[in-house]
Amino acid sequence: MDALSLLTQRRSIPRLLAPAPSGDALDNMLAAGLRAPDHGALTPWEFVIATGEGLNKLSAILKTAAEADNEEAAVVEKATNAPFRAPMVITVIARTKQHDKVPVIEQHISAGCAAQAMQMAAVAQGFQGFWRTGKWAYHPSVREAFGVSGDDEIVGFLYVGTPDCTPANAPKRDTGKYVKYL
Repeated sequence: MDALSLLTQRRSIPRLLAPAPSGDALDNMLAAGLRAPDHGALTPWEFVIATGEGLNKLSAILKTAAEADNEEAAVVEKATNAPFRAPMVITVIARTKQHDKVPVIEQHISAGCAAQAMQMAAVAQGFQGFWRTGKWAYHPSVREAFGVSGDDEIVGFLYVGTPDCTPANAPKRDTGKYVKYL
């Protein structure tokens, strides 16, 4: 797939099966993430990969958060099952650094760009994925489980695997509604 088609035809695929990227394919994804725009060369990211037993650990983290909030049984079950929607979940964390010229928001955006780059690299290699954040990314017990504190943030959970469905057509978006020129 050429780069322009990849970017203009991107769709999230919510149903993913094994296999997940591994070996060179995973290395390519991580390399793409590490090439995200990075003002000040701060590399303000960390990628925590969950596969196999790691998915069980992520499930336990999310279940603990739901239970801590006294959520209804259905919500606890949904949180517990969330990691198993794909054979791999990459938690993308913005690890910020104090810098006179690079505000925290730029570092968060950089981590988001890393997540997008990894998703695009997955698609370019025949895999698929979707990026979710949701309330659990901001939950104190989830943040604690990932060692996230202060200005650091979990910018998303990138679910990755082999597509189990054909994506819906991309919505038509009129650039005139979203683009202005000065």
